[in-house]
Amino acid sequence: MILCPMSLLPWLKQILVEVINGNTEGSIGSIQGNGCVYNGSLAVAVPSQTSSATSGGLSVSKYSSRNGNLELSQLQSEKTGVNTRGSSCGLTGLLNLGNTCFMNSAIQCLVHTPEFARYFREDYHQEINRQNPLGMVGELALAFGDLLRKLWAPGRAPVAPRPFKVKLARFAPQFSGSSQHDSQELLAFLLDGLHEDLNRVKHKPYIKSRDADGRPDEEVADEYWANHIARNDSIIVDVCQGQYKSTLVCPVCNKVSVTFDPFMYLSLPLQSATTRSMTVTVFTCDGSALPAAYTVTVPKQGRCRDLIQALSNASSLQLSEKLLLAEIRGHLIYRFLEDPLISLSSIKDDDHLTAYKIPKVLKKTKFLQLIHRREEQGTGNAQSSLGWKPYGTPLVSPISCDDNITRSDIQLIVHTMLSPLLRTRNSGAITTSDESVATSNHSHSTKIPDAQDSNSANPVKGDYVSSKPATLEKLPLQLVDENNACIDLTVGDDKVVKLSSSSMSILVFVDWSQKLLGNYDTSHIESLPEICKYGHVSKRARNEPLSLYTCLEAFLREEPLVPEDMWYCPQCKERRQASKKLDLWRLPEVLVIHLKRFSYSRSMKHKLDTFVNFPIHDFDLTNYVANKNNTRRQIYELYALTNHYGGMGSGHYTAHIKLLDEDKWYNFDDSHISPMSEEDVKSGAAYVLFYRRVNIEKSSTSNGVHSTISRP
Repeated sequence: MILCPMSLLPWLKQILVEVINGNTEGSIGSIQGNGCVYNGSLAVAVPSQTSSATSGGLSVSKYSSRNGNLELSQLQSEKTGVNTRGSSCGLTGLLNLGNTCFMNSAIQCLVHTPEFARYFREDYHQEINRQNPLGMVGELALAFGDLLRKLWAPGRAPVAPRPFKVKLARFAPQFSGSSQHDSQELLAFLLDGLHEDLNRVKHKPYIKSRDADGRPDEEVADEYWANHIARNDSIIVDVCQGQYKSTLVCPVCNKVSVTFDPFMYLSLPLQSATTRSMTVTVFTCDGSALPAAYTVTVPKQGRCRDLIQALSNASSLQLSEKLLLAEIRGHLIYRFLEDPLISLSSIKDDDHLTAYKIPKVLKKTKFLQLIHRREEQGTGNAQSSLGWKPYGTPLVSPISCDDNITRSDIQLIVHTMLSPLLRTRNSGAITTSDESVATSNHSHSTKIPDAQDSNSANPVKGDYVSSKPATLEKLPLQLVDENNACIDLTVGDDKVVKLSSSSMSILVFVDWSQKLLGNYDTSHIESLPEICKYGHVSKRARNEPLSLYTCLEAFLREEPLVPEDMWYCPQCKERRQASKKLDLWRLPEVLVIHLKRFSYSRSMKHKLDTFVNFPIHDFDLTNYVANKNNTRRQIYELYALTNHYGGMGSGHYTAHIKLLDEDKWYNFDDSHISPMSEEDVKSGAAYVLFYRRVNIEKSSTSNGVHSTISRP
């Protein structure tokens, strides 16, 4: 055994290499430097000036040398894919601790933000805010600063971000464990957490914001920003926070409210189209036609009145009729969309909508909902019945509250609604005393007259009540009364049905036996198409490049608020679904742009693989800034981005980063770093973009203007 001189120990660092069967794997004969073999391990002494290069633990057992000599720099080069000789700092990878690529990619973009690199490599400890109840007692900032310093230290050995991960999981349990997470969600938490840990304001004053009240936008914006800085002042605010103008307009009283709010990043939608295709099935209540599905084009940010108008034109709606929209869930009517101002954005692509043609009637009207049920059989030898379960699509017919409705009236209304489904139209299932009516067209005598028909004493019940049939096959109907009890309408006397005064709907179940299904073809009501199929949208999106400017314009376009975020109008004293318009007012030094590739609905998660054509140089936002008093050109240059490859929950994150000192792009894939060309930076995987403002300076040269970008 060769002993290392004790005098060298303070200046030397040892790397232990496992030896298999007396030799290291791959037969490493020797490594340059002082070393010794001890108990099957090779102790390699490395000068202490390179000790930081090996932090994080570099396993060299997988590497071999043809001539028996292998330098440490060669090992590092093979591990990272980058030649370490003569290159600048900042090319250190992060080990994957188990599905932590989402964290590694976001961290690499932040540590390569020049302002953050300078700040955390200097003495930032004096700005740690341990008193902030919204912060993490400074521990998150300290852990991030320590990790940044390791990544910027000389050398190429990948760093294991385990201490940072432990701190992150402590303050954000949603990122604990080894599950995959959203890189943008981590980034949002990290920026906010670092801001609170580094907030220079130790005691936040209470400041009540004032409404604009007709004051100039410049005055109001400066007031809002001053109030914001009085409570929030940190390196994160200095670098990443901007301000936008938010304008709300009440749809009822036209009250205008203007505020100027800060933002940390912009989340841009990827839908380039301003219109949307929606498929809705239209039903009649008078038995005049089979249900039909119509696909119409409506404004993407439109309201229900736009959809109703498009459906009215497509279905040839009569002047005496109107459409009643309803959303169907679980074969039941989930809600009626009676408010014409409901935003179409609240209707998801996988929802199911119906529209019912009903007459324009008096105000005192209830809706009879006919809900279909069929008997479900259990599996196995017993084949026991599981009871009657809803299926198909409910049918709707209006009923006047002013009339006394009997059991036979309900039977007749149901027969009318189901008449288009009869397998034999004039088979005698509906017979009347007037034979000519029974053998006429498929509307029989059940057509509901126009609401303006002066010959009809009751515009809702109409002719089919006045020409009462002599014989009528009774359907197995169950009426839900005001006490939620079911009444069998096939037995008992023909007496008046007492309608609930609190509910606007009358529920009637029809139980479809095999015998009854022999008379009716229910295939027309058994399934509803979705509003829009995701498959078609994503396929089209993959084939159509999308400009980043187009995404920004869609983000800034006026649109109604979703019902969950309705605005309290101070003039109406009511919550209103106001229209909202955003404008950029103050842009930050570093502009972070999140491309909204992931969409969520009740039944599925979906990723948009749309290729976004984003500029690398000369990203000009001058014309998108509403503050016209700011004459400074707003030009940005891309320096980093995160990528997401694969689908939901099973993808992989990487980062593309430009080292400004070298003016070269690199691909950061966890611990592996490799150079790349600028032409390969753009791809359909781009997820979060990091832009840095270009300082436009006047020059005395002949071309007049030149741009400069400060280095870390």
